[in-house]
Amino acid sequence: MPATYGFLSTYPPTQCGLATFNAALATHLNTNGGSGVVRLLASDSVSGGIELDRGAPRTVHTWHTDTPGGWRTAAAALNRFDVAILQHEYGIYPGDAGNEVLPLLRALQVPSIVVLHTVLSSPDPLQRQVLEQIAATADAVVTMTDTARQRLTAGYDVDPRKISVIPHGAASRGTGPREEHDRPHLLTWGLLGPGKGIEWALRALALIEKENPVYTVAGRTHPKVLEQFGDAYRDSLKALAADLGITDSVCWNDAYLEEDDLTRLIRSADVVVLPYDSTEQVTSGVLIEAVGAGIPVVATEFPHAVELLADGPGLLVPHQDPEAMASAIRHVLAEPGLPGRLTGLAGGPTLRWPAVAARYQALANGLLATRSPLAASVPA
Repeated sequence: MPATYGFLSTYPPTQCGLATFNAALATHLNTNGGSGVVRLLASDSVSGGIELDRGAPRTVHTWHTDTPGGWRTAAAALNRFDVAILQHEYGIYPGDAGNEVLPLLRALQVPSIVVLHTVLSSPDPLQRQVLEQIAATADAVVTMTDTARQRLTAGYDVDPRKISVIPHGAASRGTGPREEHDRPHLLTWGLLGPGKGIEWALRALALIEKENPVYTVAGRTHPKVLEQFGDAYRDSLKALAADLGITDSVCWNDAYLEEDDLTRLIRSADVVVLPYDSTEQVTSGVLIEAVGAGIPVVATEFPHAVELLADGPGLLVPHQDPEAMASAIRHVLAEPGLPGRLTGLAGGPTLRWPAVAARYQALANGLLATRSPLAASVPA
């Protein structure tokens, strides 16, 4: 019988990259229909004042993270499956540095795989301790880049034999001709908030007059940013665009896009611009999706971009350097055949979700094979 999988993570209708990742992985591993999701839900997960706790496909249990001891019933739900796959990101688990995931891991009676979405280069002592205990308790740890693996082995006390590198998956965005448009189309998408570096892309756009591109910034403001600061960041960007005289060249799409709409938007882009400020980001789903779709990327030198774009599917620029960004965008736009030459670079089909899910399946099967059935230990 094929293995069944229990997934622990945020999950749609929650709108965040982690939820989207978990939903895609669950879909592609759920070949026999016997898997399920234990959904993490914080009390502040609201949309228009309505809690996002309605039913979602494959959800078998909801861990309300503001409820003390919720890990017990979450662990019991995961133990109904053959293998538990847990997504780890800072801020999604309760407790100091998310330490309430530890008793859950210890309560699991099935093999566990923990997927690390962030590996900090300079964690505080508690963050380091919790992550080391997670790695010690789990049966396997997955990073999505070799950069994250190296950071984990060099900066943390973690058994390197437990670590596997499996890339972030990319959806299939089609291979047909892309839509024609009169002006070059630049695109950034994803949840919006300080640190995205959109202000630097706007300054770069103001320097690209001859090419006359249109720049789409797609994505809702991050829910936690919206809760604390409202739309101040988006408003400041619109004010900056006005000051730079480029208001008519920027399209603001304040929406969390469904897959079909996102596919059309990505395939309309001539360049995906990732102007992120972070020097810590070892995983970027947007970067993977752009490369997987064969769209040239201009990105700042955050770790995942440095690793993935080394094979040629884009250009790297220094952080907070609009002149360098403008120059890189001009270079890409001057090579109209570039997207076609990118197909197959940086992993190509190996980045597609079916190939990524197959690697998780192989890892899970290996863990199951090393565990002797209980019956084998009982005398006849």
